[in-house]
Amino acid sequence: MTNNDIIGLVISYVYATSLLVIGEGLRRLFGVKPDLTRKVIHIGAGMWVFGVLLLFNRWEIGIIPFATFIALNYLFYRYRVIGAMDTEDSSPGTVYFAISVTLLFGLLWRPSGPVDNVPIAVAGVMAMTWGDALAALIGRRFGKHKYQIGNSVRSWEGSAAMFVASTVAIFLVLLLLPGSFLSPLAIPFTLGWALLTAIATAIVATLAEAVSPHGTDNLSVPLVAATVVWIIMQVLIIRS
Repeated sequence: MTNNDIIGLVISYVYATSLLVIGEGLRRLFGVKPDLTRKVIHIGAGMWVFGVLLLFNRWEIGIIPFATFIALNYLFYRYRVIGAMDTEDSSPGTVYFAISVTLLFGLLWRPSGPVDNVPIAVAGVMAMTWGDALAALIGRRFGKHKYQIGNSVRSWEGSAAMFVASTVAIFLVLLLLPGSFLSPLAIPFTLGWALLTAIATAIVATLAEAVSPHGTDNLSVPLVAATVVWIIMQVLIIRS
């Protein structure tokens, strides 16, 4: 492990701690409800994938922060340590999120080549980071029209927000990340294919979110979304 790796790990843990402190501060000092502070932490944690790409040159080291938070998030959930993140009716969704990010980056991130598929992983994470967060926030605030699939109750307003946010986030990732300094060895998407892939992936991700039991969407959505992007990429490779 190099000095840069150690610095990257320190920065990652400081960032994660700061998110928890900010969330708890919002709850205690300003009375922000836990369902909102949880989403603030959720979005902040998801966006840190870009920090990881910036700070680390080896995937084996870069996934360590996410991997360690599998155990830490479980302890936070089990003992309700941080009120801004876990309440009595919370699910172990934060644990599932850490698992999904660790799996995706461990399987797809190869900064040393020959081909780096990390944009697929990031697209899956962004579907969860922004899609799920806005689906929950919009659904709670404006969700007047409910529907139920199995034991999962959702609103059409929340699902619409999920689809739109996921489409935008995935599109931007697929268009901008491949070939950039964060992932120079990734296969680029054209504008048209980035848009079509984002729409198709968002549709499937929205369906996955709708049918997933409470909290498990943090596992299903990133994995399903990344799988759809991967399949489309394989089709593009064959066509070329």
